[in-house]
Amino acid sequence: MSQQHPIISPYDKSSTASDVLTGLDLHGKTVVITGGHSGLGLATSRALSEAGAHIIVGARDVHAAKAAFNDQSGSKRLSGFNGLSDIEVGNLDLADLNSVRAFANTVLFNEKHIDIVINSAGIMACPEHRIGNGWESQFAVNHLGHFALVNHLWPALIGGARVVAVSSAGHQISAIRWHDLHFNEGYDKWQAYGQSKTANALFAVHLDELGKDVGISAFSLHPGKIFTPLQRFLTNDEMVNSGWIDQEGNPLDPTFKTPEQGAATQVWAATSPLLEGLGGVYCEDCNIADILVGTTLTGVKLYAIDHGQAKRLWELSAQLTGI
Repeated sequence: MSQQHPIISPYDKSSTASDVLTGLDLHGKTVVITGGHSGLGLATSRALSEAGAHIIVGARDVHAAKAAFNDQSGSKRLSGFNGLSDIEVGNLDLADLNSVRAFANTVLFNEKHIDIVINSAGIMACPEHRIGNGWESQFAVNHLGHFALVNHLWPALIGGARVVAVSSAGHQISAIRWHDLHFNEGYDKWQAYGQSKTANALFAVHLDELGKDVGISAFSLHPGKIFTPLQRFLTNDEMVNSGWIDQEGNPLDPTFKTPEQGAATQVWAATSPLLEGLGGVYCEDCNIADILVGTTLTGVKLYAIDHGQAKRLWELSAQLTGI
């Protein structure tokens, strides 16, 4: 019987990352989070740090990441951060598999065990760009980079770890395009984004299957709609036409969450005791999502949690990355 159905959760779409950590003591826990210095990642790092966890942030721009934590930008200082005493920042470029390997090796050298990995970094609806061996950049960064990272970190995950893949309702745009994975037949930025988010969900499905016997579980999720640097490739006109903002840039869509609310589901997936034994599921609004039926922005498409598709993608990803 499928585990992909809501459970009784005390939290909902209005809950914040701090709310879902109420009563949890994460002292002694080590968390690796990609993009943990910006947008949802920053809100996630902050909440987990305040709960006592040691945070290792992988960032493409180390100076910008340290500035976010040290308040060098002049913005209001984040409570709970004590300089960098509980936050480490390492160089990680998910578009470069050599960078991914180097970051992972540094983490493995310094940490005997990792309790949580949150794959939070990503790009959305960017212009056509190819990296590596002609890989489409959104699939490469959002999926293949994280695939490589988790596989490199595997020795430190054994014995009890959760891996959280930040997917999106955008997965509903596209299943895996097995016939044209890298859009060689014509690029569409939203189809490419949707495929990468489906890949995130399928990654969690098969990772959980592989990790069952060694104590590794995995989850994917839709954080909700949030204004973050993720929208940097979108024009104002695109966001106006979507009903997100007005012509002056003021938010219009009441369904958008704050960054702290957006971070809640990934923090919940990473820590909630309610998810013990339920690995591989897709979550949203601090709960397990329903399987999508009909046309709605909520829920998960069956193709994004299909075990056969997940295994096929894993094997292809291993072939592409050589890992």
